[in-house]
Amino acid sequence: MRSRIQPSLQPLSSLLVVGLCLNWPAWAWSQAAATSATTGAGLGAVTTVFSFDASDNEDLAHPQTITVFDAPGAGTGPGQGTLGIAIHPAGAIAGAYIDDHYVAHGFVRAPSGALTTFDAPGAGTGRGAPGCVASNSCPGTVAWSINPAGEIAGQYLDANGVYHGFLRFAHGAIIVFDALGAGTGPGQGTYVSTVSGITPAGEITGFYADESSVEHGYVRTPDGAITTFDAPDAGTGASQGTYGCSINPKGQVTCFYVDASGLYHGYLRAPDGTITSFDAPGAGTSSGEGTSPANINPAGEIVGNYVDSSGVNHGLLRAPHGTITSFDAPGAGTGSGQGTFPASNNPAGAITGYQIDATGVFHGFLRNPQGWGSSR
Repeated sequence: MRSRIQPSLQPLSSLLVVGLCLNWPAWAWSQAAATSATTGAGLGAVTTVFSFDASDNEDLAHPQTITVFDAPGAGTGPGQGTLGIAIHPAGAIAGAYIDDHYVAHGFVRAPSGALTTFDAPGAGTGRGAPGCVASNSCPGTVAWSINPAGEIAGQYLDANGVYHGFLRFAHGAIIVFDALGAGTGPGQGTYVSTVSGITPAGEITGFYADESSVEHGYVRTPDGAITTFDAPDAGTGASQGTYGCSINPKGQVTCFYVDASGLYHGYLRAPDGTITSFDAPGAGTSSGEGTSPANINPAGEIVGNYVDSSGVNHGLLRAPHGTITSFDAPGAGTGSGQGTFPASNNPAGAITGYQIDATGVFHGFLRNPQGWGSSR
């Protein structure tokens, strides 16, 4: 359950709340550990952090119902419990729960409320550390993405601390896979992208860490063929290289790569393998700064964030033709580590995410397409 956001860009737990998702495809990470610290409550209270203005969205203007649920076997201590991660158009939810031994288990919740738990073959079962959610090191199984057909992509951490990808079909069968060249040491292996990591057709994207802990992107086709790739100028040192964040129905992939200087750059990979790098205007040029895309919608619009030379985060929207527009959520802090963090954009162009204010408090935001002008 390793986070795919760089340490300098406010490292998050890779487990997320459904409240950040805006239809498929979507992406979000929860700040589960930080949220618990902010609210003084456990993981089940994360919904208290995010607030949305109903006037910004017609759907939200109607009375909203929030249903809280817990997976059977979920722990009840700090850092334990149930986390919804991805939701498909019909309302099925995929996610993970942390038991009282700090072991992660996957689940799928049907629209009717029926909840089925599962574990990938080979998933670790040894006791995890109390802080494993925040450090992305809980042994076991995490379901990251679910497509309209009910296929779930995710990853598991085995008893040796190695990560592996899996694909769970709607009827329950699980296929385990590893990218060619993935390392077999602790913290190495194959990772699956969160929420928008699997398309309706069953294509999967993510990244893998090789035996030198260098990162490489990959795309897995429905027939199981895995193509690996590296962005131009990607670094070859530990924790450098190319990450895979999001894939849309066209097969376009976006994420970031880290160069030899520790600087982050965005990229867009076309279905034919062509990679286009880009940097947001105003992005810093020192190690730990730069541009970090998060999600791409069916139209090819990319959202993410960039870090300026003062360490402040700003939202970015990249149009299909390449124009990049920056924006900041109202009330976002202007200190290092603060600012705006877009998480996902839906087919209609609405963007959701969160901002960190000047006091370090998290607030959700919804940005509607109106007023985007020529950037779209």
